[in-house]
Amino acid sequence: MNLYKAIEYLYTQKETLERVIASLEELQRSGAPGAAVVPSALERRGRKSMSSAEREEVSKRMKKYWASRRKHENAPPDLSIRSPRP
Repeated sequence: MNLYKAIEYLYTQKETLERVIASLEELQRSGAPGAAVVPSALERRGRKSMSSAEREEVSKRMKKYWASRRKHENAPPDLSIRSPRP
């Protein structure tokens, strides 16, 4: 297969694909039954926003976590000397 024929073949495939894509986009715009419509949940990207109740719950949990960390950080070191096992 020479280069000219390969390019010609690819252009015909490209035209065919463009026609198919255009017809599918038209179906989607018209809202025809059976047309695959992308749900809005799939279109949305990024993180889910939290409600105020969820934020409050996270806030309480993190305050408890950091208080525990500070408590262990300020605890005096264990200076007891343990004898080695015989």
